[in-house]
Amino acid sequence: MPEISRRAFGGLVGGGAVTAVASAAVPASAATGAATPAERPFRARTAARSRRRPNILFILGDDLGWADLSSYGSPHIKTPHLDRLAARGVRFTDAYSGSATCSPTRFSLYTGRFPGRTEGGLAEPIGNRTQGLTPGHPTLASLLKKAGYSTALIGKWHCGFLPDYSPTRSGWDEFFGNFGGALEYFSKLGQLGEYDLYEGDAEYQDLRYYTTVVTERAVEYVSRDHDAPWLLNLNFTTPHWPWLTEDDAETGAEIAAKIRAGGGVSALLHDDGGSVEKYKEMVESLDSAVGEVLTALRRSGQEDDTLVVFASDNGGERFSYQWPLSGAKSELLEGGIRVPTILRWPAAVGARQVSHEPVYSPDWTATLLELAGARPDPAYPLDGHSLAGYLLRGEDVPERDLFWRVRGNRALRRGNWKYYQDADGTDHLYDLAADAREQADLAAVRPELLAELKAAWEKVDGTLLPYPAS
Repeated sequence: MPEISRRAFGGLVGGGAVTAVASAAVPASAATGAATPAERPFRARTAARSRRRPNILFILGDDLGWADLSSYGSPHIKTPHLDRLAARGVRFTDAYSGSATCSPTRFSLYTGRFPGRTEGGLAEPIGNRTQGLTPGHPTLASLLKKAGYSTALIGKWHCGFLPDYSPTRSGWDEFFGNFGGALEYFSKLGQLGEYDLYEGDAEYQDLRYYTTVVTERAVEYVSRDHDAPWLLNLNFTTPHWPWLTEDDAETGAEIAAKIRAGGGVSALLHDDGGSVEKYKEMVESLDSAVGEVLTALRRSGQEDDTLVVFASDNGGERFSYQWPLSGAKSELLEGGIRVPTILRWPAAVGARQVSHEPVYSPDWTATLLELAGARPDPAYPLDGHSLAGYLLRGEDVPERDLFWRVRGNRALRRGNWKYYQDADGTDHLYDLAADAREQADLAAVRPELLAELKAAWEKVDGTLLPYPAS
């Protein structure tokens, strides 16, 4: 079986021709996956040039599906600002989250390590006060801070609750946002039934639509006169449930009343609400919010020297558009972990490019540390691999396996091949170059390869913490 060509998309967009949004979209051909004239295969700028250490703006959407952006194939959602970001940088087609749910992916991004290396990362996701990212564990923020960076996290934390866990105890100088995994967008009532909007470790009262509040704070941060390079983790809750836009205050009040009555997470799930159209509005509001922040960055004069990464924390669910992928959030089929990912750094990386290299969350940790001149803590070795050589020096992406583990699923990708074990304990083998939808199970055709990949998965698993008894 052939490996995925670096110049061919492998038929991953599917489902009809993709329409460009204004002049900024950078769609791939739905029929062949080949790059359009507006988008060329990635190639590093290898000419020697001096570069400043970049500011880093890492933006996460929440439960945003792989094809929910118009530049990734959505036929009905229009995302001109994110499409423009892609047009001015690199769009990754085979990028993955570090896990299939919110908090373990954040653990993998913040630590650069598999979630299963820490007790807090075993929660899928974190749902009570006993679980969290232990203060003192090295993080992207704490390591960059040692290297002279200012650090801030705005938006969703979801790596533990007060009093024991907080971004400000894990390397971020500033925090403004929510601690939990979800909240009602107006009242700010969260998954524990309590008010969940904080500045630092103190409650901050603001009953406006949450995406608006987070966007204003991010605009203020990037607009400052910074006296050092900075890291901003900007974590939106959009388009995570409940399914609310800025026009839905009345519905939000109904959900808040259910939470106050003891409804908790079941009220936030909003199973009796939402629609494809409402989800479309939420994604488009996320796109507008990102556009506001990027406009502020440009006006500040820092755009050229700021590395921007946009991604999702896991695959989509319920109303998300993910064709042709199978599966969704919480499982390790492609739809649960393959996510839209865009990088822009005008000072160092060329525009209108597409990369088909498999990358995932812990790789970004290693990459950003290298680009910032920071070193990992040798006592906590990274599981991710730096992409700096690939992005800047024309080197190949390091050969390695991409590993995932969640309760009930296991997966490992090596080249084009993916080993997957489902909730019934059945092993599967897929050639993602030919079958991104994971329908043609080749386990019986290539039993030796299946056994090899399964053994590789089990070798890594043997180094991780076991799940506690449920």
